[in-house]
Amino acid sequence: MASSPGRLKSCSLALGGIAIALFVSRPLDAQTLTPPDPASLPVRLGPVWVNPRIGLTNIGMDTNVFNQPDAEGPQSDFTMTLAPVADLWLPAGATWLFGVVREDIVWFKEFASERSVNSVLRAGWLVPLTRFSFNVGTGWTHTRERPGYEIDARAERHERELTGAAEVRPLARTRFGVRGERRRYTFEEGQTYNGIDLREELSRTSDVFALTTRYELAPLTTLAFSVSREQDRFLYSPLRDSDTGRFEAGLEFDPSALISGNARIGYRDFDPADSTLPGYSGLTASANVTYVAFDAVRTGFQASRDVEYSYDAAQPYYLQSGIGYHIGRDLRIGFNVDQYERTSELADRAYDALRYGAAITYGR
Repeated sequence: MASSPGRLKSCSLALGGIAIALFVSRPLDAQTLTPPDPASLPVRLGPVWVNPRIGLTNIGMDTNVFNQPDAEGPQSDFTMTLAPVADLWLPAGATWLFGVVREDIVWFKEFASERSVNSVLRAGWLVPLTRFSFNVGTGWTHTRERPGYEIDARAERHERELTGAAEVRPLARTRFGVRGERRRYTFEEGQTYNGIDLREELSRTSDVFALTTRYELAPLTTLAFSVSREQDRFLYSPLRDSDTGRFEAGLEFDPSALISGNARIGYRDFDPADSTLPGYSGLTASANVTYVAFDAVRTGFQASRDVEYSYDAAQPYYLQSGIGYHIGRDLRIGFNVDQYERTSELADRAYDALRYGAAITYGR
């Protein structure tokens, strides 16, 4: 397995601070799901509590819409993204039904092919008893966002998920649990990049089973450990199948604390089914932490290091690392200048781009 096929750097200057853009997405861990504090939810529609958020971001110019190298003549366009989100909570006795609705409306003035509406729907049931907690959930995503750093095409795909977790608390500060999840990633027919059929190469099902332990260090801080077994099975390219053993340790911070989110470090034993491909055994890490100062200014930090799947059958896996931070408030009006650069030994894989404009966001 090789390292990432290119190195991507980005930085943006915004009102109130400097941010390095990072597109890291890791689903909410099922075992850390907790019921909401109704006092923190601003809207109530009958029995349903709602936490609405909205963002109008990337308002400005993208000088390299298609991530083209300089020799090919990069093309520019005016763009913006409208992103409304709503978290929904419905009390059902001592339990909660929950949901998330999100729409990202991406608009380009000239290049209609780059416009998209990306939708996320999630729903589930949470049973938060004193000595035992349980939750199940399902979700669906339809998106045309770029699948990762190395693929420049806005490939249409669906993601479906089923998750479940249970925890028991035999001691006042200690919890033991199990967690399971299944995620299915399916690219639409005709989605290609560099002549490669992404549906054939990247459509897959991922299954995870984990044993967890959490110890409460303080009322708002928890030390967490997990041991998991993961299986990735590709729908049309079985030689890409892999198994993973993973151990992680980290800290989880309560959403109501000054520092919220989580940070983990771990070890991953990644074993491809194709014996001719080298595996990976080594360090992984992830972090998504937010600090709130003066009850208003929010500073977020994100980082990731893990194995990712490549579209290229000749190099189907790579190790990706990234880091970033963001500063803002509940209501944020920003002016952004983003400089992106990807370096590669292949001339047609290297590019740079300048994207500048404004952003308006509201909500936590």
